[in-house]
Amino acid sequence: MGLTADDTGTEAGAEAGAEAGAEAGSAVLVVDDAPAGRYATGAVLRRAGHRVVPVASAGEALAELDLRLRSGALPDVALVDVGLPDMSGFELCRRLKARPPTAALPVVHFSAASVAPVDRCRGLDAGGEAYLTVPAEPEEIQAVVRAAVRGARMRNGAEALVRRLTLLCETIVAVQAARTLDELAGAAAEGAARLTRSPAAVFVLGEDGHLRSGTSRARARTTLPDAGAHEAVARLLRRLTDGDPGPHDTVVPAPLWPAGFFPPGVTEDARPAPARTENGTPVCVATPVRGPRGATPDTPGLVARLAQATALAAQPLLMYQVERHVALTLQHGFLPKRVPDFPGLDVVVRYVPASRETEIGGDFYAVLSTPDGLLTAVGDVVGHLLDAATVMVEIRHALRAYCVEGSDPAALAHRLDRMLQRYHPDVTATVCLALVEPGSGRVRIANAGHIPPLIVRDRGEAEYVKAAGPLLGLGLDRPAPTEAVLWPTDRLLMVTDGLVETRGIDLSLSLEQLRVAAADAPAGTAALCDTLLHCFGRDREDDIAMLALRLRLG
Repeated sequence: MGLTADDTGTEAGAEAGAEAGAEAGSAVLVVDDAPAGRYATGAVLRRAGHRVVPVASAGEALAELDLRLRSGALPDVALVDVGLPDMSGFELCRRLKARPPTAALPVVHFSAASVAPVDRCRGLDAGGEAYLTVPAEPEEIQAVVRAAVRGARMRNGAEALVRRLTLLCETIVAVQAARTLDELAGAAAEGAARLTRSPAAVFVLGEDGHLRSGTSRARARTTLPDAGAHEAVARLLRRLTDGDPGPHDTVVPAPLWPAGFFPPGVTEDARPAPARTENGTPVCVATPVRGPRGATPDTPGLVARLAQATALAAQPLLMYQVERHVALTLQHGFLPKRVPDFPGLDVVVRYVPASRETEIGGDFYAVLSTPDGLLTAVGDVVGHLLDAATVMVEIRHALRAYCVEGSDPAALAHRLDRMLQRYHPDVTATVCLALVEPGSGRVRIANAGHIPPLIVRDRGEAEYVKAAGPLLGLGLDRPAPTEAVLWPTDRLLMVTDGLVETRGIDLSLSLEQLRVAAADAPAGTAALCDTLLHCFGRDREDDIAMLALRLRLG
C-alpha cells in the first residue's frame, strides 16, 4: 500500500520541509511493495532534503541493512508498510529491534487499510516509533520523519554519552589504582584512546624534570621518542601550565609535535589537555584533533576531566617519589659501598635498593671492629620509606655505641630490643649479629627473627647455622648465642630476605634455592655475592643487603 497524498501541499510548506530535511541530512529506508507508493513517498522525502533508499519487501530491507551494516552507514529511519507480501511490517519491526546492530533504528509504520486503534497499538508494541495513516499530507510525512530521526539521535546521543561517562569512570578507577607514575600514565592513555577512539599519550613532568609518558596500546609504533622528543614535550607542558591551570584550547600543529608518541601515519594536529597537581606538577593528556571516527562535541570536556583526575591521582605518587628519594639518599649515606680493611678477614658488602618504582625498606648492614673480634650485622626494619630508613639509622648508631662497652651478640640484641621498645614501641626489626674471631675462626651468632647465616664450604657444600630468636621490639627472652667455626676456606654469608622473598612462593623453598646456588658459586666472597645477585636480585620488590666474609689465608 503506497504512502501517497492527495495533494503535494503548498510551495511554502514544501520549502520549509525541504529546509528542515536538508538540515537533518538523514537517510530514509522506504519499505513498500507498491512501486507507485515508493515513487510518491520518495519524491516527498527527497523534496524535503532526505536521501531515500527504496525496497519492495521485508527480505530486501533486511538484505539492504546487512549490506549497510558492513559499511557502517545505516539509514536514519525506516518507513515500513504494514501489509508487505513476505511478512507483516510488525514482524519486520520486531526483527529489527531484536538485532543489536539495528535495534536503535527508528521505525515508522504506515497503512491505508490497518488504521484501527488496535493496529496502531500493534505497531507500537512491535517497537515502532510512530504510525501514519495514509494518504497523508507531505508536511505530516516530513514532520513524522523529522521527529523520529530527532528522537533517535537524542537517544543515541544520550546513550553514547552514558557510555563515554562510563568509560571515563572506569579509566579514573584504573588511574587511581596505579601504583607507579608509569602505570598511571599508561592507564590514562588507554582510557583517553577509548574515549576519543584515537591514539592518545599522557605525560607527567616530575619535580626532577623527568618526563614520564604513557601511550595507548592499539598502535604500530616504529619510532620511539628520544631524549629530544621528551624535552620538547616537557617545554610544551611548562608553557601550557604556566599561569592559569584551567582548560586550554591549544592545538599543536602536526609538524611541530615530537615524533614517536603517536603512531606513524597520524598526521593530525594534537590537542593537549593540561592540568596541574596541587604542587604545580604539569600533567597532560594529548590526542589528535580528530579521531579515526570523529570526536563528539563533549569529547574535549571529558578528556579535560580525565586530565584533572590524572593530576589528582599523580599527587600522592609524586609525593611518594620525593619521600623515596630522601629515604634512598639516607640509606646510601649510612651504608657505604665498601668497608675498611680488617686484619685476618676478607669482607664484602652489597646493597641493592628495590626496583625503581617499589618501596625502599629498612635493610641495613654493619661491620664493626671490637676488642673481641669483628662484629657483623645484617637486618631489616619492618616498614618502608622514611620511617624505616630513620629507624635503621638509629639501630646502626646504637649498635656502634653499645659495642664500646661489650661485643657479645646476645647482649647487643637485648639492648637493641630495649631501645626499640623505649623509643619506637610500634616498630619491629630483624637482625642477625655475628662476632667473628679472625685468629680461631670461632663465630658467635645471635639471631632476632632474621634469615640465619649460611656457611659455604669450598667443597661444594652449604648449610644454614641453626640460630633463631624473636624479633627486636617484642621484649621477649633471647636464647644464648649459637656457636660455629669457620675454616680458612669457608665463607660466611648474611643476607636480608629481599634477595629471595617472592610473593606467592614459600620462603623455605626460596632459602633452599639460595643454599644450592651458594654451594655452586665460584670461590671468593665477591664472586659469591655477585653470583647470587645475578641469580636472585633482579627487579626485586624489596631492598637487598648482603655481607660475605672469610678468613684471610696467610
